[in-house]
Amino acid sequence: MPDMQADGRPHAVVIGSGFGGLAAAIRLGARGWRVTVLEKLDAPGGRAYVFKQDGFTFDAGPTIITAPYLLEELWQVAGRRLADDIDLRPVDPFYKIRFDDGTTLACHADLGAMRAEIARISPEDAQGFDRFIRDSEKIYDVAFTKLVDQPFHKLGTLLREVPDLVRLQGYRTVFGKVSDYFRHPKLRIAFSFHPLLIGGNPMTTTAYYCLVGHLERTHGVHYAMGGMGALVDGMVGLIRRLGGTLVTGAEVTRIEVTNGRAAGVTLASGETIAADIVVSNADVGWTYSKLLGHHRRRRWTDAKVARANYSMGLFVWYFGTNRRYDSVYHHTMVLGPRYEELLRDIFTRKRLAEDFSLYLHRPSMTDPSLAPAGCDSFYVLAPVPHLGSGTDWTAMAEPYRARIQQRLEETVLPELGRHIVTSRTLTPLDFRDRLLSLNGAAFSLEPQLFQSAWFRPHNVSEEVAGLYLVGAGTHPGAGVPGVISSAKILDQVVPMPAGVG
Repeated sequence: MPDMQADGRPHAVVIGSGFGGLAAAIRLGARGWRVTVLEKLDAPGGRAYVFKQDGFTFDAGPTIITAPYLLEELWQVAGRRLADDIDLRPVDPFYKIRFDDGTTLACHADLGAMRAEIARISPEDAQGFDRFIRDSEKIYDVAFTKLVDQPFHKLGTLLREVPDLVRLQGYRTVFGKVSDYFRHPKLRIAFSFHPLLIGGNPMTTTAYYCLVGHLERTHGVHYAMGGMGALVDGMVGLIRRLGGTLVTGAEVTRIEVTNGRAAGVTLASGETIAADIVVSNADVGWTYSKLLGHHRRRRWTDAKVARANYSMGLFVWYFGTNRRYDSVYHHTMVLGPRYEELLRDIFTRKRLAEDFSLYLHRPSMTDPSLAPAGCDSFYVLAPVPHLGSGTDWTAMAEPYRARIQQRLEETVLPELGRHIVTSRTLTPLDFRDRLLSLNGAAFSLEPQLFQSAWFRPHNVSEEVAGLYLVGAGTHPGAGVPGVISSAKILDQVVPMPAGVG
């Protein structure tokens, strides 16, 4: 552990180096805090960790940037421009959807091109698309522009938003709202699946997430050259530029509390690090039930943490091929035969189904540097139940991977088995054991109406003064824009350090 006593500024410890923790460290450092980021793994990133093997580079988790202005703001507070360090490239179409019967839908930024795609499937739904985009903008103006970076630790904040919630029908579900605009089942799927990308069930997630339709077309979908790891490295560079420290291989096992206030942390090694404030980017369930397990809690008790509804898990297969599949797009959804029933299996029945819907990521289409010459780098992701299902992933991982391989061979990657030269998998067990996520949930708490905003664990801890939360499990929620916005909230709720400003 480096010597952190020479710097006399008030000290902030950040637990975890996911995007939320990195963004928090940048903002705190820019405001005059001495910041130490503590990371359990051997490299930063959290869910955005990078695997490198056999000449291939694989982003472990997030793959797209949908609100680059949030990154621009981070670089600006650190005195630099995003373009100084990161090469962001727009991806258009955003993604392509392959339905089970082989028909496809390309999702474009251009509204005219999008209408033409819809007309190929269901001409009578073109007007519904126009209404959907108009209403998506209305939701975006409230739920994203107005509320995404506002703290919700006071009940009055929630009460002030109830009229908008009613007016915009935020009490409904994404699928229910989308069904008002589209009659064709394929279009209902195409415009409602997005909550899955942040751990939500389209059948239960608040209709506020219909804002994604406008978000994508306003800010675009982007890819960071070099992969998301390049973005992680850029953010770590900003932290160091501001005088902060990142320590890897440093697992926090306890948040120390003195007189009801966070006073520092204890590591698995037994070392204690004092702090004036603590910011946890760890899973919120883990933060309260484990890191504060010794402290009496009024709201987020062990029983309440256990009762909460957690997001689904993920099965992710990373593989490289010794040939290129140039007919496969950068982002492709390979859908299975079921939608609503599969979602029930994943979220309600918590049963590992025989069928699946897949997200196939081929970043080497845009960035050949991620694979050796003439090769392709892939990952394919399948939403699965979290560990509450009782699935034995030590036994099921390889058979499940083999079924996914077969499905890909039948649909978009012919003769795949003959061309795989490197492979690895990630299951809900890895989310539990590597990332310390309760139930192996991939996105912490599920974004249901009564687990959102004020009902979600607050950015300002309800249990301990001087403890703040960022990341997927607090407001506003999962996804890169969400976790970066959770760090922006700290500007409003964390005081300036003594002697600064």
